[in-house]
Amino acid sequence: MSARQSSLSFNQPLRQVHLRAAVPVPAAPAQDLQAIEQAAYQRGRHDAEAALRQQLLQQRAEFEALEKGVLDALRGAVSQVIRDTEQALTLLALEAAQRLVAGLPVSVQMVEAAVREALAQAQETAELHLYLHPEDLELLRRADSALLRPTEPGARLHLHPSPEITRGGCLVRTRFGIIDSQRETKIELLKKAVLA
Repeated sequence: MSARQSSLSFNQPLRQVHLRAAVPVPAAPAQDLQAIEQAAYQRGRHDAEAALRQQLLQQRAEFEALEKGVLDALRGAVSQVIRDTEQALTLLALEAAQRLVAGLPVSVQMVEAAVREALAQAQETAELHLYLHPEDLELLRRADSALLRPTEPGARLHLHPSPEITRGGCLVRTRFGIIDSQRETKIELLKKAVLA
């Protein structure tokens, strides 16, 4: 390495100035060099440990954020699976109930229960039109069901065979509207109520 030379200029000549020779720097003893080296090593080690600690803290924070995101996603997925499963099981139960009811043989008691329910909803109506499946109407007539006779004075019950009405159910028409007491209608109402 060469020393850079510069020239200086003064207004007046320098007096009693002497040029000295370069003073050699004494070499540091080996012990001092080892101490300096050890101190530098310790500083480097300390700095590296601090940097590693900082990096580990940052990675831990990133991992915790990732873990939280995964857990939140799983919670949401589990909730959705539960909702989907509940709905599927409800639909399955309704389908099983519908098949079970559809498989029941139509009896006088079943038809009478459907007619009673429909007539109860049509209270205080003087004129009623009762629509039954032809086979169900014949079943009630053969059983001489009391439902086919008016119970209130002045009440008129008109019986109508209708092949559009499914077996085991009935339909009542009043001046106010229609009361549908068919099994399919009841199951649909049940589905709407359960799935709402």
